[in-house]
Amino acid sequence: MTADTALKHDPLIANALASEKQRQQDQIELIASENIVSPAVRAALGHEMSNKTLEGYPGKRFHGGGEFVDVIEQAAIDRAKELFGAAYCNVQPHSGAQANQAVFFSLVEPGDRILSLDLAAGGHLSHGARPNLSGRWFKAHHYSVGRETGTLDYDQIEAQARKVKPILLIAGGSAYPREIDFARMAAIAKAVDARFLVDMAHIAGLVAASVHPSPLPHADIVTCTTTKTLRGPRGGLILSRSNEHAAQLQSAVFPGVQGSLHSNVLAAKAVCLGEALEPSFKTYGRQVQANARALAEALIARGVNIVSGGTDTHMVLLDLSSAGINGTAAEQALAAANITSNKNPVPFDSPKPSEWVGLRLGTAAATTRGFDEAAMRQVGGLIADLIGAAAAAGNLEDVAENARAQVAKLTDNFPA
Repeated sequence: MTADTALKHDPLIANALASEKQRQQDQIELIASENIVSPAVRAALGHEMSNKTLEGYPGKRFHGGGEFVDVIEQAAIDRAKELFGAAYCNVQPHSGAQANQAVFFSLVEPGDRILSLDLAAGGHLSHGARPNLSGRWFKAHHYSVGRETGTLDYDQIEAQARKVKPILLIAGGSAYPREIDFARMAAIAKAVDARFLVDMAHIAGLVAASVHPSPLPHADIVTCTTTKTLRGPRGGLILSRSNEHAAQLQSAVFPGVQGSLHSNVLAAKAVCLGEALEPSFKTYGRQVQANARALAEALIARGVNIVSGGTDTHMVLLDLSSAGINGTAAEQALAAANITSNKNPVPFDSPKPSEWVGLRLGTAAATTRGFDEAAMRQVGGLIADLIGAAAAAGNLEDVAENARAQVAKLTDNFPA
């Protein structure tokens, strides 16, 4: 039975799903946290295994009938260990945020001090931001980037760590486009007797493709998502180079912060991890990185300010303060031409989302479609045109109409 047939009695949902599928075909997806999963990953997500309820771990379940889920979960664990060179892996977290919660559950107590990257400088909500559970339960302190460089100042981070004396030092985030010196961060953690957590949610696929340094040799624990550059389903992983914290982490995920596992998502994770072990994934990772650099260069050539002056990852962060518009206006201008993006804070930005002057772009999804550097340079030119028109507040519709026509040709040439 096809999805269309199965949903014939629910036209509201059927039409919304069909429209979303068409939207993804017709728009260029530049949201850095998105990608396009393979048909095999989609098949696993929609499998009857979705019906199965299980708690616990392979061979030690709290429900019967889990023998085939055991096969799949063990395969996902084994593949993740091979892919990232890990001694320990938990594949059950429902999200990256819950993976981080499990680490907190294991290593810190409510009221303990943690030190992480400031949200405006590219950090993540689940690393101690005040609106998040992590920011309410722990005494969160935040380091930032150099005001002039937009990059991490490790001497400053070390000085702050010596003053704060955190129990847990966290690296990684959602909008930092440069490589992080994981060895230096590990040395800082050791100097203040802190545990070191790296959240590599955004760069996991680049690490898997060997185009970005791995945090595994340096961090006590590494978390990530299977979405974004890893090109898998929505879910999280916890990894470590040793089994030192294995018992704590196992019980922290279940029963600590989660109950039943998502069996069909485990299957999709196993599939995407298997795909990432194929040689073609390294080619993909290199192209993601090359496309991001091409996009950044095209924007810089048109006078658009790029935070840190470029990128080492899949991500390009625009600072629109000198253009005279905010991130919301830029996001809407790109949307008028069927280019999807998201407003984002830049370092030292306003705490109010409505005032953010950043725009975050990512190349993972477009690269999956087959976009190359030439296509990304063309997209960069369109984005510069749209930002300029939005700032001029005059001819945006004319510019958007021309951009839509070029986007339509690109999406036809590179079908989703």
